[in-house]
Amino acid sequence: MPRRFPPVHALSAFEAAARAGSFAVAAQQLCITPSALSHRIRLLEEFVGDRLFVREGRSLTLSPFGRSYLDVVCQALRTLTDFPLPHRSVPVQPRVKITVPPTFARYLLMPRLAEFTEAHPEIVVEVFLSVPLYDLCLNETDLEVRFGAGKYPDMVTTRLFGEPAFAVASPAYLERIGGLETPADLKKATLLRSALEQWKPWFEQAGLDWPEPVDALRVDDLGLLLEAVRHGHGVGLTRQHFAQDMIASGDVVQLFDVRLASPPHAYYVVYEQSARTRPEVTLFIDWLMAAYPDHERDA
Repeated sequence: MPRRFPPVHALSAFEAAARAGSFAVAAQQLCITPSALSHRIRLLEEFVGDRLFVREGRSLTLSPFGRSYLDVVCQALRTLTDFPLPHRSVPVQPRVKITVPPTFARYLLMPRLAEFTEAHPEIVVEVFLSVPLYDLCLNETDLEVRFGAGKYPDMVTTRLFGEPAFAVASPAYLERIGGLETPADLKKATLLRSALEQWKPWFEQAGLDWPEPVDALRVDDLGLLLEAVRHGHGVGLTRQHFAQDMIASGDVVQLFDVRLASPPHAYYVVYEQSARTRPEVTLFIDWLMAAYPDHERDA
């Protein structure tokens, strides 16, 4: 069997926490969030199969195994650090790690990200993807854009923007089912489902006393949901930023004159308070909030 090696980023987190005697201080020294450091420690403990630290109230001390393991880790890290690197002359750049839902990345972040990178070429931006409503911890990133209800305990949470939700379908699908003239006609349609865009609030806006659909295709990614609509799988709910190109090209059409002005879910910027201690993270958060003016956030 191939040998398994401990993750180096977890080893450095362990060494920093042991040296500082504090997860918070170690996280600041490593330019990561405290939750990210805790995640790395847990990862290393799972690897070694033993506890590395013992908590007694607010006190953090090494376990007996942790003390023994620390000597080995320090020696290994020192060997790596002391190894001569004659060709390395480029200083390490500040970087911002952001986690975003796939649809936000595709339709909203990427078209505007050049504004930030051109204004701050010295900062490296790393973009990671998350699944809305499922991935609920920051782990290795500095901040997240989350699509949800905005209730994230112990996190700084700022509403980025929300958009009205409306129904769309493909022209081919409408032709196949004989058209849809009023919201009540949806009784003959296949209603595509998503935990991110539930139908019942829209039904109420349309004056329909209908329960939430429980049948038909379910897709918990707003971009894929729109693709399912485009391919004629049924009727789905979407938002202007996501659908505007497909509407303009005629791939999908908006149905009815009903828009849910305040859907239950919106986009939020989420981060730990300590993230703001790093200038590059503060710059990115401020840019992200400014990228969506107030009139656009609730368009």
